[in-house]
Amino acid sequence: MPLITGRATVVQKAILNAISEMSGTGSVGTLRTLNSFAIDIMSIRNAEDLFWYVARNVVGRLNFVDCVIYEADPATEELVQVAALGDKNPYGRTILNPLRIPFGEGITGRTARTGEAIVIEDLLSNQNYIPDTQPARSEICVPLISDGRVLGVIDSEHPEAGAFGPAELEVLSTIAAMTSAKLDLLAETERSEQRYRDLVQSHAQLSAETETRKALEAQLFEARKLEAIGRLTGGFAHGFNNLLTVIAGNLDLVGEHRVPPEVGVFLGDARAAADRGANLIRDMMAFSQQMRLVPQPTDLNALIAATWDRNQRAFGCEVEMAFEAGTWTVAVDPSATEIALVNLMMNARDAMEDRGTIRIETGNLVCDDVARRTRGLDLAPGRYVRLSVTDEGMGIPPKTLQRIFDPFFTTKVVGQGTGLGLSMVQGFVKQSGGSIIARSGPKGGATFDVYFPAIDPDVNESLT
Repeated sequence: MPLITGRATVVQKAILNAISEMSGTGSVGTLRTLNSFAIDIMSIRNAEDLFWYVARNVVGRLNFVDCVIYEADPATEELVQVAALGDKNPYGRTILNPLRIPFGEGITGRTARTGEAIVIEDLLSNQNYIPDTQPARSEICVPLISDGRVLGVIDSEHPEAGAFGPAELEVLSTIAAMTSAKLDLLAETERSEQRYRDLVQSHAQLSAETETRKALEAQLFEARKLEAIGRLTGGFAHGFNNLLTVIAGNLDLVGEHRVPPEVGVFLGDARAAADRGANLIRDMMAFSQQMRLVPQPTDLNALIAATWDRNQRAFGCEVEMAFEAGTWTVAVDPSATEIALVNLMMNARDAMEDRGTIRIETGNLVCDDVARRTRGLDLAPGRYVRLSVTDEGMGIPPKTLQRIFDPFFTTKVVGQGTGLGLSMVQGFVKQSGGSIIARSGPKGGATFDVYFPAIDPDVNESLT
């Protein structure tokens, strides 16, 4: 990143200037140590490694018998021990119970408060000295400063009085300047990386919002399309029902009179066509969600069993039932539920071409955020009973699976289906406050999961 590269150049110049200022007075060993520090410092990746490097490889090689480095915590205005050398570092890079010194307390705390280096020739005569487990006689403290802020303190003690003078102060101040410059660079690097992470997160959030908006727009378009088709279908069904009523009534009147046998055949065909028209109207009304439903407390398991008993001869295939014990009571229109179930079973039978077994299952479900996410449910939170109808057919291709509930969509040949069966089921289920989902696996077979709202056991009001 250009920002970091430019900043690194500033830091390198600061380090070189600090070394050059010492070249007139520093020893060969000191300059060699600082030169190594100037080279190695650019490859140090974090503040923790930097502190330990300074304590061990810099201060520790310049005849300081001990060294403690503190990092400033602006939130609590405290110095926190982060590295140590000598007897104060018996556990390697592990510091047990690190020292915490408030700003202004003791010699180290005073350096943090004032931002000025302090050299104490004799600690016994200094009232700010806080004795350690091994009392010292002299001490030197140098602050780590960047842009006027104290970042920490480098502290060293010595058992002899007068151990620190101008030379030691110059060396430790140079080390502090180089360390502060690197800390400033690390902080700028972290800020740049954080800005990059924030940018990536913002981009991901924007992308997600865009995808969500597109999905909502598609759902809105689909809802409006279905609403328009539903209104058209409902209006057509009402008008056609009125005409069909007149036709059926006249057929009944004609049937009351004695007619020739050949006329009776034609009359029977007309009645059969009228019955098919009535069934089509019922499907269209259910699809447009204009069917008058009378929900009642219903034992779904009993309704399924009774429906199969009444229709098993018409299906010509085996049916396997698996009912969960203690299935909750649902609030549905029994007649409309039976019609929807027959539609699903006929769809399953046709998918198997009369070969195989239809499996019907029921089970309780508490719809929460987890269930909505994992099952893809479009349901309000609450209790539901699941009715599943599974076939052993070839399965449903993904493109077809997306359209099976579309009105008038059918994969059957002309004359064998209107394409309203599944649309009717979906309309009835939605009108009942439930949801229906179709799924098909790569190994074949398809399952239709229907969710009906369960009656709250604490509610004793009758459903109307």
